[in-house]
Amino acid sequence: MAGKLFKDHQQMGELFMDNNDLERERGITILSKNVSVIWKDTKINIIDTPGHSDFGGEVERVLNMADGVLLLVDAFEGPMPQTRFVLQKALAIGLKPIVVINKVDKPNCRPEEVQEAVFDLMFNLEATEHQLDFVTVYGSARDNWMSNDWKTITTDISSLMDTIVEHIPAPKVNDGTPQMLITSLDYSSYVGRIAIGRVHRGSLKAGMDIALVNRLGEMHKTRIKELNVFAGLGRAKVDEVLTGEICAIIGLDKFDIGDSVCDLENPEPLDPIAIDEPTMSMLFTINNSPFFGKEGKMVTSRHIKDRLDKELERNLALRVEETGSADAWNVYGRGVLHLSVLIETMRREGYELQVGQPRVIIKEIAGEKHEPVEELTIDLPDEFSGRAIEQVTQRKGELRSMERKGERVHLEFIIPSRGIIGLRNNMLTATAGEAVMAHRFIEFQPWKGHIEKRQNGSLICMEAGTTFAYAIDKLQDRGKFFIFPQEEVYMGQVIGENNRDGDLTINVTKSKKLTNMRASGSDDKVRIVPPIVFSLEEALEYIQGDEYVEVTPKSIRLRKILLQEHERKRGSKE
Repeated sequence: MAGKLFKDHQQMGELFMDNNDLERERGITILSKNVSVIWKDTKINIIDTPGHSDFGGEVERVLNMADGVLLLVDAFEGPMPQTRFVLQKALAIGLKPIVVINKVDKPNCRPEEVQEAVFDLMFNLEATEHQLDFVTVYGSARDNWMSNDWKTITTDISSLMDTIVEHIPAPKVNDGTPQMLITSLDYSSYVGRIAIGRVHRGSLKAGMDIALVNRLGEMHKTRIKELNVFAGLGRAKVDEVLTGEICAIIGLDKFDIGDSVCDLENPEPLDPIAIDEPTMSMLFTINNSPFFGKEGKMVTSRHIKDRLDKELERNLALRVEETGSADAWNVYGRGVLHLSVLIETMRREGYELQVGQPRVIIKEIAGEKHEPVEELTIDLPDEFSGRAIEQVTQRKGELRSMERKGERVHLEFIIPSRGIIGLRNNMLTATAGEAVMAHRFIEFQPWKGHIEKRQNGSLICMEAGTTFAYAIDKLQDRGKFFIFPQEEVYMGQVIGENNRDGDLTINVTKSKKLTNMRASGSDDKVRIVPPIVFSLEEALEYIQGDEYVEVTPKSIRLRKILLQEHERKRGSKE
């Protein structure tokens, strides 16, 4: 590797930046990371940011540490919707991108057209003339080469490293009293919380007393015990950090992201980070199902409350609000993906909880109801485009553009966030699994009116017990099942989707009565359609208003909030 991050005998492995399990499984960046490389006597600090707008809180807080950006674009697909989100943030603070067009080794790549598309995108995002005069580097990350001309294959990524050194400005040296904005957190079981940021002015020294100023302007005195800088994939201890360097401070107490580290005698805090507000909320509550505590260790309301408070410290785009109950909280985030990553992380840590249907945040602007609206892009084969447009327009979506790319069609819509909840499932069914969807929040717009939700009702379990293949087989004409034979179920659990509207309570725990009499047809083999297995996001988007997703370390179940049938009937009459 060009930067020699690894010694010759070390195994590199894969995805060493996306190093947590969730990032590796999903193939996305969720948390920003810092590394550094030395290239021809120049130290280059690199920050890997998430691309998806649901993790915009991560992007917004780390961008102010950067002097320039590398915009990575696929040589066939071109700029994706999430590319637009991060690029818009970078352009707004005056950064000039270096465009890196990757995967030029693909047989159907179109690097020149993609470069034009990037220029058009930057122009639409109101880039300045200086920003539009960007440099482009081409290459194949898989084959480990980069070049200034996509037709010229090289043997390494030297041209990219040289372009970074040449075109990204060195940090400005600002003399004066020290200033640093805390933009990230780390945690060590040995030293506690670690503050990460870039020194904006002056210098910081290990052992010096400083003033810590929070968002409200309140100040308290504290001391820097130890200073680290990023060296390769790790950190190195230093005595002093100068202007422009990104560092980690150990020993500060009572700090949050957005606080300023200042001179003790003459404190001059920097502006705190402005974060886009949440657009969606979900109810988090303790697991009170009959299977409570069977699979998880952290099950009480205190466990869940402490975990949410801990998440608030580093997840800036998250909000948690108390409800009338001590066992439930309204959790606000950027979207279903943002909140589902938190839920998935919690279940892997041993938590059990239940989550309600995602709800969009409604705002009152000038006496009128406004709701979040998103740009939705769908990439799919030509023959399914009609079905896709019909699905989206039923949910108050407006078609903005339709563009052919080879054998596939690229559709762009403006759609309320409410309309996207549950859309993916229907879209994949309507397009035989071929549709590739992406969406990003644009703004709040006036309320678009009523949207038809899932028409089909639920199949609900009548009593607790073990499911039998015999019972499922006899009920297959009623709908699609979410459970396997020999699975433990409880009364009120949602075990399938009804073929019709309205809920249906059925008994899947009934076994075949064995007799010593034989009759024709009694020994027919049971043929069961494989059940639908939901991912966490699919389950969250699927449930209705009177249902919960029960999340445990081993299972994802759907259930009615009211488990007893007579309670549900009474509730529907009221």
